Amino acid sequence: MPRILITLGDPAGIGPEVIDAALAAGNYPADCEFVVLGDRTAGTSGQPDTRSAAAALSALDAAVAELKAGTADAVVTGPVSKEGLQALGFSYPGQTEYFADAFGVQDYGMMLTGDTLSVGLATIHEPLSAVPTLLTEERIVRIGLLTADFVKRKGIRAPRIAVAGLNPHAGENGAFGDEEQRIILPAIRTLNDSGAGIFIGPGVPDAIFRDVARGDYHAIVAMYHDQGLIPLKLLDFDTAVNVTLGLPKPRTSPDHGTAFSIAGKGIANPSSMIHAIRLACELAAGSPA
Repeated sequence: MPRILITLGDPAGIGPEVIDAALAAGNYPADCEFVVLGDRTAGTSGQPDTRSAAAALSALDAAVAELKAGTADAVVTGPVSKEGLQALGFSYPGQTEYFADAFGVQDYGMMLTGDTLSVGLATIHEPLSAVPTLLTEERIVRIGLLTADFVKRKGIRAPRIAVAGLNPHAGENGAFGDEEQRIILPAIRTLNDSGAGIFIGPGVPDAIFRDVARGDYHAIVAMYHDQGLIPLKLLDFDTAVNVTLGLPKPRTSPDHGTAFSIAGKGIANPSSMIHAIRLACELAAGSPA
């Protein structure tokens, strides 16, 4: 029986209410056990403070301890306030990096997957000005392989994956930047030599997502956070799930924040949390995602 942990996130946000609504909605595998971690009393809805941030961090630490001990099979993380956590000395840009470090994993990545798009990110929580210097052939190959592995777990044996360019018009043969020719294209060649699937690109960023959305490709690798998440949230806001690729145990999360402004009002949509819990069950059971 897969044991699925669910962290409340910051209890001053919408985490507790969307988790309650999601669990009440049911329609999960009957053999999954759910355990909610976190202190609901550590904060007032809509009023985050150090106490609510500390409760969110404590739940994350408890989840890691259980996963490492082998007493849990997956974790679904509720939304946290990065600002609140960092005020406590949390040194990570986000929960993705926290879990990767906790398990000593260097080969990891962020995947956002919804009803329409599945997007792997070559860079995650980084300033836009830093992206061109952070992009390397190795980094793109790593997220490409992780993305292909995820798609294969969905039952696609030979996935077709688009790779976005970085610059307008994918650089237009160097007129608007040379990262496509110098970094991205060599990475695509390496990926195609790996046998992991068929990788196409570098695609023109303002057009390639349309091709993925209409089913020409099974997933896309984006070069930076907003390049991938703007189209994904436009099309899949209510169904998108954040997955940390490369961990020894599955970690999923709804693709929304704490929404302090609506916390406690009973209007938060639990759809993304429902999808995150379902995907955690499927991954923990070893069935196609």
